[in-house]
Amino acid sequence: MIYRCSRRIAVAMGLAIAAISLAFLYRRMGTAEADAVSRKPPPIPVEAALAARVDLPLYIDAIGTAQAARTATVTTRVDGQLQKIAFAEGSQVKAGDLLAQIDPAPYRAQLEQSQAKLAQDEAQLDNARRDVQRYATLSPEDYTSKQTLDTARSQVVQLTAQVKADRAAIESAKIQLAYTSIVAPFSGRTGLRLVDEGNIVRASDTGGIVVLTELQPIAVLFTVPQQQLPDLTAALASGPLEVIALDDSKTQLDRGTVGLIDNRVDPATGTVRLKAIFPNASQRLWPGQFVDIRVVTQVLHNVLTTPSSAISQGPKGAFAYVVARDGTVDLRPVTVVREIGGVAQIAAGLHAGDRVVTNGQYRLQPGDHARVLAG
Repeated sequence: MIYRCSRRIAVAMGLAIAAISLAFLYRRMGTAEADAVSRKPPPIPVEAALAARVDLPLYIDAIGTAQAARTATVTTRVDGQLQKIAFAEGSQVKAGDLLAQIDPAPYRAQLEQSQAKLAQDEAQLDNARRDVQRYATLSPEDYTSKQTLDTARSQVVQLTAQVKADRAAIESAKIQLAYTSIVAPFSGRTGLRLVDEGNIVRASDTGGIVVLTELQPIAVLFTVPQQQLPDLTAALASGPLEVIALDDSKTQLDRGTVGLIDNRVDPATGTVRLKAIFPNASQRLWPGQFVDIRVVTQVLHNVLTTPSSAISQGPKGAFAYVVARDGTVDLRPVTVVREIGGVAQIAAGLHAGDRVVTNGQYRLQPGDHARVLAG
């Protein structure tokens, strides 16, 4: 009996020990799994953008200099005292607006003298014509000599010529009088006043009164390498060639069109000059200003593009990381047609709507999990 009881107690204790061991073992296994989960790396933060189909413009970049479409140094065409300056420095004026006034009194007097001389000579001509009529009536009756008739006729011819000269002198006097009012030859912006009221100005003066520049439209001259000439001429043959003017920060200043391509290549530099015309409605372009020029030679419609920053280069060529909806990262080999202006045109390897990593690629491996940062 005692032996059986001892055996039962031993069995019970063994079972208890086994149960405790199993419980401890399961606890250790659960802790290991929990530790493994806790040691799993967090998602890698990245920046991303969507691949999309867009209209992609192809362009040529250059540096140009703005140039006024027209510039004129406004000078006087007659001598005299400058009575009035009729413009404000730096103001916009229209063609025909009065800019300055020269004392017109001497030229008005000259016009009146010419008009009086015309009246005098017309009266003499009228009298000479009557004499010819009288002598022509008396000559057949020998009441006057043929010489007298010829002299009268000659006098008519002389006075007729004098009347024509008088009328020409009147026109000249009118022109000289009109020149005393100096007007804008075209619409533009005035510069600094070069002479003050009260000064005597002369037609021989070279300094002028003011420099007038036409800013609307305005031209920009720029050069491109001769290798790009075929693309430019082909694009220009198919229609107006669009040009964009940009500042240093690539902010658009204005849009215009190519006005002409020069008829020769500079052999010293291997470049060709072009002139673009901009409406300059907001007057953000100024003569002498340096601007970046972008000539759009072609627009590719509905092509697949991504930011150029999404493309990386590896031993097997170009590739991009694509982030799936669950955050898993996949490496995609891609075929890049061209990169222009920070945009890459993709021929194969991506689809519209794919979310490609644009920043943080160096930390990624295929199969990693990524967290796209809000941008």
